[in-house]
Amino acid sequence: MSKRSKKKQLQDAPPETPVKTITGDTRYLYWAILVLIVILTALVRVRLLGMPLERDEGEYAYMGQLLLQGIPPYQIAYNMKLPGTYAAYAAIMFFFGQSAAGIHLGLMVVNAATIVFVFLIGERLFDRFVGLAAGCSFAILSLSPTVLGTAAHATHFVLLPALSGILLLLASIESKKMGLLFWSGILLGLSFLMKQPGIFFVIFALLYLLYTLYNRADSSFLAVTKQGGLLLAGAATPFVMTCGILYAAGAFDKFWFWTFSYAFQYGTKIPFSEGVREFLDSFAIVIGNFYLFWGLAAVGMGFLFWQKTFRRQIPFVFGFSLFSFLAICPGLHFRWHYFILLLPAVSLLIGVGLGGLKNVFLSWQPRLAFLPAGLFMVILLLALFQYRAFFFQYTPNQACRFLYVFNPFIESIEIAKYIQAHSKETDTIAVIGSEPQIYFYANRHSATGHIYTYALMEDQKYARQMQKEMIDEVEKAKPEFLVFAGVPNSWLIQSNSETSIFRWVDSYSRREYDLVGVIDLFFGRDAHYHWGDEAKRSPPKSKEYFLVFKRKHPTSPGS
Repeated sequence: MSKRSKKKQLQDAPPETPVKTITGDTRYLYWAILVLIVILTALVRVRLLGMPLERDEGEYAYMGQLLLQGIPPYQIAYNMKLPGTYAAYAAIMFFFGQSAAGIHLGLMVVNAATIVFVFLIGERLFDRFVGLAAGCSFAILSLSPTVLGTAAHATHFVLLPALSGILLLLASIESKKMGLLFWSGILLGLSFLMKQPGIFFVIFALLYLLYTLYNRADSSFLAVTKQGGLLLAGAATPFVMTCGILYAAGAFDKFWFWTFSYAFQYGTKIPFSEGVREFLDSFAIVIGNFYLFWGLAAVGMGFLFWQKTFRRQIPFVFGFSLFSFLAICPGLHFRWHYFILLLPAVSLLIGVGLGGLKNVFLSWQPRLAFLPAGLFMVILLLALFQYRAFFFQYTPNQACRFLYVFNPFIESIEIAKYIQAHSKETDTIAVIGSEPQIYFYANRHSATGHIYTYALMEDQKYARQMQKEMIDEVEKAKPEFLVFAGVPNSWLIQSNSETSIFRWVDSYSRREYDLVGVIDLFFGRDAHYHWGDEAKRSPPKSKEYFLVFKRKHPTSPGS
C-alpha cells in the first residue's frame, strides 16, 4: 500500500469518540436534558411574547402581511433584504396570528428547532456530551439580550435551514448517499434566501465537501465535480425560483435594484478602520456578562488542537467558525443581532471545551468526570442571575424599554390604533420615518414603497433619487394619514445628508393635512398623547416626538 493510500485510509477511519460507548439509557438521558433546556428557554420566551415589535420585525411583519394578501415583496414596499424572512413571517402569522405574540411564538419554535440541530451537529462530530453542552450554550446565548435574542430577526431564520443543511451534508458524506447533497443544498439555499449573509454557509458547505472528497482514496475528479454540482444546484434552486416568481409578478426590477444595486452601495460605504472600531464596540456588548461562555469557547479551541480524538474535526470546526464570522461582516455594520450567526460555532467550541475537560478528568480521576458539567451549570446560573430582571421579572414593555431605550416601539402601537380607528381598510397611510411596524399594527398599506428613510439620508448615489421617488409616491397616493417621526433613530441624519424631504413634508402637511396627533416621547417615562383638537393646542414639548396628520376633505358643494 502506498504512503498516500495509507494516509487516506487512516483519514477515512471513523473518529475515536466516546459516543460509541454511551448506552441507550444514557442517550435518552441526554435527550431528556436537552428537551428540558428547550422547555426552560421557551418559558422565558413565553413571558416576553407580547414585546412590541422593533423596526426590523415591523418590516418583516408588514411584508409578511402583504404576502398573505397576495401582494409580492418589492411591489409596494421596498427593502434591501432577500424575501425569505418575509415568507417565513407570512407562514408564522398564518399559523399563529398577525400579532407580536404570534410572531414571537413562531420565533420560539424556530429557536427550539435550531437548538436541536446544534446538539445533533455536536453529537455527530464528537459525542453526545459535547452536543448537549453546545445545544445548551446556544439556547442561552441566543436568548441573550446582548444579541437582542427575543426579537425575531432574520438571523434566526438564516440559522435553521443552514444548520439543517449542514447536518444533512454530514450525513451524506458519512453514508455516501449523493441524493442527500441536493436536499442539503436546498436548505442552504433557503438560508441565503432568508438574508444575504447566508451565502457564507453555502460556501463553507461546498468547501468542506470538496475537502472531504479530496481526502478520500476512492474519489475521482468526476465524482468531486458531480457531488459539488449537486450541492450547488440545490443551493441555487430557491433563489432561481424566487427570481422567476417575482419576474412573473412584475416585481423583479425593484427586487434586483434593492437587494443588489442599492445593497452594494450600502455594503461598501463603511471604511475598514471604522468597521473595526464598530466591531470591537459591538463585540464587547455582545459578550456582556456571558464572558465565561466565551472563555470556554477559547478553551475549546485549545482542546481542538491538543486532544487527539478532537483533531480530526479541526477542518469542520475551524472552517465553520471562520465562515460564521465572515457572515457577520458584510458591509462592516456590526449590529448586535448579527452575532447570532456566530453563536452555533461558539456553542460548538464551548461543547468541545467542556468535552475536553471531561476527557482530562476521565484519564486522571474518573470519579471527577462530572465536574465539567457542574462547572457549566455554575456558569449558566451566574449568567441567568446577572440578567435575572430581563429573563424573569420585566414585563414585555419593560423588556422593550431595557433593550431599545428611546426607540418608539411601544408608542407605535397607540399610533396605529388611532389610525385604524379613524380610517377605512382601503385607506393608505405614509410614515415619514423608519417605523414600518406602524403599517403592520394599523393593517393599512403604505402610500410609498419607502418604508425606511435611512437610505434617504445615506451618502450614496441613489439618495436624492429615493427622496424624489418617495415624495412623488406620497403625493400621488394622497394617503389618509401622514405620520412624521421626529425621532433621530428613525433617520440617522449624517453631516452630508440631503434634507429637502424635511422642507417638503412641512409644506405638504400644512397644505393638505390637519394635525390630529402629537406624541411627546420622554426618556424613562411614558409618552404623552394628544389627539384631535387637543393636538392643535399642544405643540411638541420634548426633543423626540411624533406628529400625526389627517387629510383635509373639502366640504362638497351643497352640503
